[in-house]
Amino acid sequence: MVSRLAFVCLLSCLAMAGCASRPPSDLEAVKTAYVPLAGKPSLAGDDQVEEVGAFSAFGTTRRGKGFGSLAGRTLKVGSISEIRLADKEVILTFDDGPIPAKTDRILATLRHYGVKATFLMVGQMAVHYPAIAQRVAAQGHSIGGHTYNHASLAGRGYTQALTDIANGNAAVARVTGAPVGFFRFPYLADTAALRQAASARGLVILDVDIDTKDYFKLSPETLAANTMARVRAKRKGIILMHDIHGRTADMLPLLLSELKAGGYKVVALQFRRSRMPQALVVAASEETGPRQM
Repeated sequence: MVSRLAFVCLLSCLAMAGCASRPPSDLEAVKTAYVPLAGKPSLAGDDQVEEVGAFSAFGTTRRGKGFGSLAGRTLKVGSISEIRLADKEVILTFDDGPIPAKTDRILATLRHYGVKATFLMVGQMAVHYPAIAQRVAAQGHSIGGHTYNHASLAGRGYTQALTDIANGNAAVARVTGAPVGFFRFPYLADTAALRQAASARGLVILDVDIDTKDYFKLSPETLAANTMARVRAKRKGIILMHDIHGRTADMLPLLLSELKAGGYKVVALQFRRSRMPQALVVAASEETGPRQM
């Protein structure tokens, strides 16, 4: 288990930058929200949290069944090239979690609208909040990696970068018990060599077509409106969000409602292992576990 100080450092990095640059003014608010739990969260307690107020602005509950038409097809992919979307098809992705309360509220919203997403988890976050990570997988969402401690890989050595990827994936797989076939580069900082190596080793790299920019301090209404403007301009694509922000949890029902009203479909991704992947690094086996950064 990493030290409390190391974990706080990770959360500070996530608050400052995520998959794209975040304004420094966002740091303190996110750090305050990221107090490590004294113990493991209980399933019943977290379920109660997500029942309360998740849709209070809309006067509905998470059990509503009237939004299933938003769900589109399920796309089983084993390589980057197989992610081919038709007009008005989108994929929902969430980076940087899991985190108490916020991830659960997002899960509640996704259940309410009957759609699935892909969660790119930071290994260290999954280790600290295993019950939430397991809940994401148990509810049928696809699982991906985002390194062990949200390291920027473009400036690291080739071997170290692959080790960072493998350690993160191993931690997430060990916690969730789910296959970790998807991967997104933190800060979207990749290199041609790293992309080729990750793909050759069986990972499906998820890029971004529509960035919600939820790492900026904007109102949920503004975030949803800005995102829908980008969706209409692109017509289809992979949407980037972060389940570490309360404003994202607040914005998601607005966004999904607008997508449904506009006739869009949410495509669910499933990982399909198409070949025996090469090992990223021997040192990142399940027996050795993630390295302490």
